[in-house]
Amino acid sequence: MPIMVRGFIIKKLLFVFFLRLISVYADEAVKETTVTFQNFPWGTSQEEFIKKIGQPINREEKDGIASLVWENIFVSGYKTYMLAYFTKDGLQGGTYYFITYDPDHLAKCYTDLQQVLRNRYGPTDLYRGIQKELRDYECLWFVSGNYVHLKVDTRKSEPVKIFYLSPELAKIIGIELKK
Repeated sequence: MPIMVRGFIIKKLLFVFFLRLISVYADEAVKETTVTFQNFPWGTSQEEFIKKIGQPINREEKDGIASLVWENIFVSGYKTYMLAYFTKDGLQGGTYYFITYDPDHLAKCYTDLQQVLRNRYGPTDLYRGIQKELRDYECLWFVSGNYVHLKVDTRKSEPVKIFYLSPELAKIIGIELKK
């Protein structure tokens, strides 16, 4: 009889382990399928964006794309410069440039943001299963035709940046988005 009890315990422990494993895979499967920038959907007008975010510190227009710049915008607890890109059809993309103060802060910022984006959009297209990422400090997601790119180049002392691009803006600037 003691073997049956241990067998029951082992089976119970295996069952609990598999339940946890199943819940991890279930969590992986449920990811966001829409991309927004600063919680605004593509097509949001400049006026509505500015009304909620505030006046930009700079504005530039080239080839029908208006780039507006804000400073001191916080994303996941990190201070950034934020650029939003508008066409005649409204908001179509954006970039965050994260302000970090030393190499350790930069690395922590990148890994924190990488985890936030993985939790939101799933595994990066540069990271599948147990494969290592193609680049140490670069992740890329194609989400419902949209593009989200997290990158930092520590050799060039560049900041951590996240670039969001709608399919419409990709067409305008000549980037073909394909998975």
